[in-house]
Amino acid sequence: MQNRASNNRLSGFSFRSRISSLMLAMFATMASIYVAGRIWQDAQNRVYLINQLDKRTGQGQSAISVDDTLKIIACREQQKKLSTLEMELAAARQEGFVSKYVVGNDKNHSKKQLLVVVGIITRFGRKRNRDAIRKAWMPTGTSLKKLEDEKGIVLRFVIGRSANRGDSLDRDIDSENRQTNDFIILDDLVEAPEELPKKTKLFFTHAVEKWNAEFYAKVNDDVYVNIDALGATLAGHLDKPRVYIGCMKSGEVFSDPTHKWYEPDWWKFGDGKS
Repeated sequence: MQNRASNNRLSGFSFRSRISSLMLAMFATMASIYVAGRIWQDAQNRVYLINQLDKRTGQGQSAISVDDTLKIIACREQQKKLSTLEMELAAARQEGFVSKYVVGNDKNHSKKQLLVVVGIITRFGRKRNRDAIRKAWMPTGTSLKKLEDEKGIVLRFVIGRSANRGDSLDRDIDSENRQTNDFIILDDLVEAPEELPKKTKLFFTHAVEKWNAEFYAKVNDDVYVNIDALGATLAGHLDKPRVYIGCMKSGEVFSDPTHKWYEPDWWKFGDGKS
């Protein structure tokens, strides 16, 4: 009795073991088929990407990974952009920020179009400021002309005339200008604080009529200008039409004629603070 029961138990155990082995074998087979399929699909993707790269580059067979392929594509796009920027930078350095050549009315005479004309707003009694600017950032003599020819940057002090035309104030400015040759003297303007808006408009009008430039700018005679930074900044905007750089309106515009800073054209801006 014991031997028969033992034999039955052994037979049942062997049967269950065979079933477990069969299930395990089937699972292993299915897993192998799945992994093989994924490997085949990945290989097909690799072949596709490599073929696409070969079409782009015109090269023959390649043995690089998918990651390397993607990196190469990205690097080549960046290299194209970098090469373009390097060419633009080299051209800008060679021409000294000057954008392009234009031909004037004289067919035998061609000149570079200027980058910027800068008017330095000054007034009587400010010679020390002007001398400080000449020592700090504004070239003088032949260096001033060289700045215009090589970098297309024109720098001039801007001033009007005395209310008493021809007095010592006017004579001092005329004498200073004969020595430095770096003034724009607005003969139609009486130099006065309340005439500053008109002075600015007259400067821009004069500058546009006298020089053909990409930009026209104004600063006061207590400002330090980094010429190289100014040139580089403006050169970066040459491809944009009608560029305005600065503050269009800051603070209140005074419409009262009795006010010190009365603006005759206040209606163009409004007399509010915003």
